[in-house]
Amino acid sequence: MNGDHVYRASTTAPVNIAVIKYWGKRDPRLNLPTNSSLSVTLSQSDLRTHTTASCSPTFSPPDTLLLNAQPQPLSDARSQACLTSLRALRSALESSDPSLPPLSSYPLRLSSANNFPTAAGLASSAAGFAALVRAIADLYQLPQSPTELSLIARQGSGSACRSLLGGYVAWDQGTLLDGTDSKARLVAPRSHWPEMRALILVVSAEKKGVSSTTGMQTTVQTSPMFQTRATQVVPRAMREMETAIAGKDFPAFAKITMRESNSFHATCLDTDPPIFYLNDVSRAAIKGVEAVNEKAGRIAAAYTFDAGPNCVVYYLEEDRDVVAGAFKTVLGEKEGWTGEQGKAVKGAEGVLQGKVMETLRDGVSRVILTSVGEGPISVEDHLIDEKGEVVV
Repeated sequence: MNGDHVYRASTTAPVNIAVIKYWGKRDPRLNLPTNSSLSVTLSQSDLRTHTTASCSPTFSPPDTLLLNAQPQPLSDARSQACLTSLRALRSALESSDPSLPPLSSYPLRLSSANNFPTAAGLASSAAGFAALVRAIADLYQLPQSPTELSLIARQGSGSACRSLLGGYVAWDQGTLLDGTDSKARLVAPRSHWPEMRALILVVSAEKKGVSSTTGMQTTVQTSPMFQTRATQVVPRAMREMETAIAGKDFPAFAKITMRESNSFHATCLDTDPPIFYLNDVSRAAIKGVEAVNEKAGRIAAAYTFDAGPNCVVYYLEEDRDVVAGAFKTVLGEKEGWTGEQGKAVKGAEGVLQGKVMETLRDGVSRVILTSVGEGPISVEDHLIDEKGEVVV
């Protein structure tokens, strides 16, 4: 290969939304959690990070990253942990096979693009680090499995380890001090329960006031409720949720999801000073889900909130019109209904009324309709061209 060759690999990686929340670190440096967690990987047709990793002997150091065309630092400890680990794996390959080009010694040029707001409670860092790790692993032609790579992605963003797998994914807390047993585990593939759907009510696309990293460490240090949640509440919820997924038991899935979201945010409120991720629109969304379930006479929908005000409503495809239809009736003018999925939803009149209806109309900026999806996908659509220039 000639000396000015630009090596490239591109991938897309999904957002995941936890139904059992990760909150708290037992080792901040290694990003080791105080409790296990479990999430649903969402479809990349709707929410994804697209990343191209490239390297060349002609590139000048240091490594660089563009996110949505804006330069981003790579000097932070989390990014460096990922890059160092990936380079070490590539270097080991090169040592065992001298015919391989020394990619580990070349500066990296990375370019990423999200098709959703960054840092607004939509798991952008999870998709971002999963895409970065997977793209570089492909560039370096590493043989490690997604679960093995999840150990690296975890060091960048804890939740990123779950975005390296599709379907229903656990992040096992682990007990070893070096973190080698704190990694992603497939609970069930997408094909096991493909009917799962999600309606995301985007309340705010603004960057959140208290970052997840700062918030969870303050909770660990100050919340009296925290230890009970980490040692008793979450382990029980993990067992119950895995049973619900195995049995495709939506009512059980929904109850655990809502109870767990409430527990997580109660712990945030129990922090000193209290952390308020939910707002009036979030609370109206909760009331909206309760109204949908009351009207249906059964549990057809479940709400959950990560560290932000956006509401994720889970439901099954068979209840599309019952659940999404109720929200479409009051939010039909918002962005997000014009695609194939949105057009297929039939409105359900009279379910959301009064103050709930008014607050949602005033506070929801857009909706996203999506479903359970697959893990990272290698693509030939590169964000950096064969000359090493960023594609505009």
